[in-house]
Amino acid sequence: ARTNARLVRTALTREVWEATNECWMTLDKVLANPIGERDLPSVLGTIRQQSALVRGALHGTMLRNDIYDFARIGTFLERGDSTARILNVKYYVLLPSVSLVGSSLDNVQWETILRSVSAHRAYRWLNGAEVNAKGIADFLILDRRMPRSLAFCAAKIANNLDYLAEDYGTRHPCHDMAQDLRVRLRGQTIDSIMEDGLHEFIQAFMHDNNVLGGEVERNYRFNG
Repeated sequence: ARTNARLVRTALTREVWEATNECWMTLDKVLANPIGERDLPSVLGTIRQQSALVRGALHGTMLRNDIYDFARIGTFLERGDSTARILNVKYYVLLPSVSLVGSSLDNVQWETILRSVSAHRAYRWLNGAEVNAKGIADFLILDRRMPRSLAFCAAKIANNLDYLAEDYGTRHPCHDMAQDLRVRLRGQTIDSIMEDGLHEFIQAFMHDNNVLGGEVERNYRFNG
């Protein structure tokens, strides 16, 4: 990120560059040595904090032009992929046995998923103390109020691509692909997703999200 920011430094505000550079210097120092288990929570906290400073500078100081739109498209493509992968890994790493589905261990692990995407407090506000797989999956996939949900990310990608189309006066295949992804997520229910298979749904989303990113790259000639 720092290398990329340096290459386009004249396109960034001073605040964005300084936040990115400070993030790199801080993390370079923190990650200079192997991280012990006891130190891991504080190190992850530092990473989250430094990343938030960069996002805050970007959101608070950049012109809402094509530079900002491309930055946001990249943000939400990666954020959607990350949320999908965190959900997917639940089935392959966290749960030791299918027989434990619905157990207290299963619910604790789903709650850990919420914490890993900084969504625990928001989920509690909406659902109280009730924690279950279906509710959490619904929240992280379909809730358009949750900034890390798949539906939220798809909507923001489509929105920022629409801004680019307006600015440039041209639409590309990536615009239709983004709109299709947003509409498909809006038309889903968590019951239909669970019935057809959560893993299969997530795999399909990651594929479509990746294809969309490649199409944006081609349409706007980022690949030379």
